[in-house]
Amino acid sequence: MMKRVYSAMRPTGKLHLGHLVGALSNWREFQDKYHCVFGVADWHALMGEYENSKVLKENTVDMVIDWLACGLDPDRAIFCVQSHVPEHLELQMIFSCITPLGWLERNPTYKEQLREITTRDLQTYGFLGYPVLQAADILLYKANAVPIGEDQLPHLELTREISRRFNHIFKTEYFTDCEAILTQTPRLLGLDGRKMSKSYQNAINLADTPDEIRAKVKGMFTDPQRLRLKDPGHPDECNVFSYYSIFAPEKTSEVREWCVNAQKGCTDCKKILAEVLVDYLKPITERREKYAKDRAKVWDILEEGRKKASLIAKQTIAEIKEVIF
Repeated sequence: MMKRVYSAMRPTGKLHLGHLVGALSNWREFQDKYHCVFGVADWHALMGEYENSKVLKENTVDMVIDWLACGLDPDRAIFCVQSHVPEHLELQMIFSCITPLGWLERNPTYKEQLREITTRDLQTYGFLGYPVLQAADILLYKANAVPIGEDQLPHLELTREISRRFNHIFKTEYFTDCEAILTQTPRLLGLDGRKMSKSYQNAINLADTPDEIRAKVKGMFTDPQRLRLKDPGHPDECNVFSYYSIFAPEKTSEVREWCVNAQKGCTDCKKILAEVLVDYLKPITERREKYAKDRAKVWDILEEGRKKASLIAKQTIAEIKEVIF
């Protein structure tokens, strides 16, 4: 019997190359291995973006267009918007009643976000309860597995703790532990050498045109030790070389050769990389243009996904109420 996988993204801005190599490429493969539910986590987005909530609807359809362009198939997976399935919040409410406050206050991600994000007020009841909704998202669909990176294992463990506490309090074995599918995420930094992030505006977006890609690559941060054209380069310390390693691994030997022997300058190296990325993204760009012309079709896909997701969600909530009351 195939396992059910749940994974979601927040519609907080344009998807970029980091999302492609870190999540979407894995999701594309999962469609043939698991029963997949892919969620648009708009309630999660609202927890941090409540002061700019009007953009979430447009971001939702843009994000799903990117999913479709990258090869995700609504005939092989369920696409659903979190807020379109009210049982997400109903299960969150149930879990909120049993989740100790200390578990949430000790959450390292919560403390880190409060420290690092100073442009928005995150000292809210909703943001503190972010992991509770996360647990509800996963367990509502009785997901057996969640694809995550190793750094996200503590998040999944909190979901397990909440499900175990539910079983203990209500003397049931309704929930089983959800396992992690550890995904290998290639190291892809932003164009400026920092973490790739929407807020840093240092990413190549999946919606960028070829000319936008060329302009962004032209401004990429390169080898800081290579000051003159005749200086040998250090490819293993160069962010540009890391992009070749991911998007054109067959060229890495050639690129390393011209870099360490100062056969090409960084400007030429970036021009070649730009064309590599344009070619790599060409099929995605073409599919994206097709779906972008028919946004109503995208909403139809999400409505069909809502119907499929709701069948599972309503059954789960009905069974949980039988356990509780």
